[in-house]
Amino acid sequence: MKRTFDLIDRLLDKFQKEDILSVKRNGKWEKFSTKFYAEKTNFLSCALLNFGLKKSDKIGIISNNRPEWNIIEMAASQIGVVSVPIYPTISDDDYFYILKHSEIKILFVSDESLYLRMQKITSDIKSIQEIYSLDHLENAKNYNELLEIGEKIFPEQYDFLKNLKNSISENDLVSIIYTSGTTGEPKGVMLSHKNFVSNFMLIHGVLPNEENMKALSFLPLCHAFERIGIYCYQYRGMPIYYAESYVKVPENLREVNADCFTTVPRVLEKIYDKILTTGKDLKGIKKQIFFWAIRLGERYEYERKNGWWYEKQLEIADKLVFSKWRKALGGNIKMIICGGASLQERLARIFTAAGLPINEGYGLTECSPIISANRKEYPYKKFGTVGKVIENMQLKIAEDGEILVKGPNVMSGYYKNEKLNAEIFDENGWLHTGDIGKLLENNILKITDRKKEIFKMSNGKYIAPQIIENKFKESFFIEQIIVIGENEKFIAALISPNLKFLHDWSSKNKIHYRSNEELIENKKVLKRYVKEVKKINKNLGKTDTIKRFSLVPTEWTSNTGELSPTQKLKRNVLMEKYKKKIEKLFLN
Repeated sequence: MKRTFDLIDRLLDKFQKEDILSVKRNGKWEKFSTKFYAEKTNFLSCALLNFGLKKSDKIGIISNNRPEWNIIEMAASQIGVVSVPIYPTISDDDYFYILKHSEIKILFVSDESLYLRMQKITSDIKSIQEIYSLDHLENAKNYNELLEIGEKIFPEQYDFLKNLKNSISENDLVSIIYTSGTTGEPKGVMLSHKNFVSNFMLIHGVLPNEENMKALSFLPLCHAFERIGIYCYQYRGMPIYYAESYVKVPENLREVNADCFTTVPRVLEKIYDKILTTGKDLKGIKKQIFFWAIRLGERYEYERKNGWWYEKQLEIADKLVFSKWRKALGGNIKMIICGGASLQERLARIFTAAGLPINEGYGLTECSPIISANRKEYPYKKFGTVGKVIENMQLKIAEDGEILVKGPNVMSGYYKNEKLNAEIFDENGWLHTGDIGKLLENNILKITDRKKEIFKMSNGKYIAPQIIENKFKESFFIEQIIVIGENEKFIAALISPNLKFLHDWSSKNKIHYRSNEELIENKKVLKRYVKEVKKINKNLGKTDTIKRFSLVPTEWTSNTGELSPTQKLKRNVLMEKYKKKIEKLFLN
């Protein structure tokens, strides 16, 4: 297998299924067969050629997860047209930049709100010739119109399409993925068939070796991590079910009885928060057993290393507590694959102890994206790490701790940006990841921080904020936190509270408030957060402790701009937004 669209021939040959792609719409699961997937892909390829698209032209996709996304992406790739998937939640300025920079000719959008928004944004972009909606809208051209055209001309175009597919090389560009980034303008990562195929051909082995498995998908398909997961599922012939939304994930898992899913830490943190809320509502002995089970899970080790007595207790905890967690998530989960950001080690242990094994990995969009992953077998999995470096990747640690990589999955470069290409690749061809890490036994990689996020205090001490932030996010009271203190005598933090938990706590403590702004200024609330910060500080080194902090009254999200679409902190945005708060923290 050399090209991404070769997956369709493999599906036709080995995995003829009635639900190879499914999506829930209007309260009902719609299922699409392997045959349907292959036919519609060919029809759309013919329609795109009929439209006048040729090799290396660009199409854009701005959509939620749905089977049409896969059909569009595959239809483009098998005729040499480059797909540019774009997050549905970015700003108008980012949309305008990406759409103009990429020179898209046809744009596919999922719904009416996006269609109306794109009409305004693209009015001054000359390259865009047409916008097609996936939903049926009045006065808008529809994706199905192209399928109808393609179906009519497919018989006469069959040989031409076949020859064109055969002419596509593994080195041809298949996609430009614009990284969301936490600073500056989006960067267009150029990825070839070889980049993607070399990655999923190796990484699909992380999945359990069981037949008739199903996957639930909810991370955006424009996210390189989810896209490689989708390729892995298709390679294994696994039906893919697209969830309705993040909120509906537990419900959809139960409906589908999915065996696995890919996720980012933020989603697992949300699921865990809901589980904890359930536990806090319990009474008496049931509540004691619930939190005993969690404390047990926090100590979980692979290979039964805690001894027979621990394992005996774990059996009891499983029967009384953890089995209910699995049932709430469909009762069939065999693996959760996590990436995109740093996962709290504590969560990985608890979920794995609960029979919901988490395999954490690491990568960059620039690497298609997987660089390393925890495997099914011990000793190639280790808590607190991102697993074993994949077999066809060269990796070394620079003198300053930065991770450098080479391999067939590494991008050819950023689209129309030679300056950045010269910055990210050194003279020997090593890609500089910007992440700091170290290699452990069995070629297992541990990430310690982002190079650009590490800062130096006035005393010369370097601070790795991500490690500290993850410790504080273990608290029930803290939703998000940013650690700051560059060129200062001490480190401080802005804290976005877990507002739901804080509201419940305030109600139990008879605290009255009219707004979140008023709540975070309440003396009892501030006193409780001081206590929480002091407690966590005890587990940190002296220079890593938070000396001062300030609460903010809102949750940070990608929609409001404080987090990237992959749920990473946008530090520059937060620093600017809370400039005055930060200045007050460091006043003598």
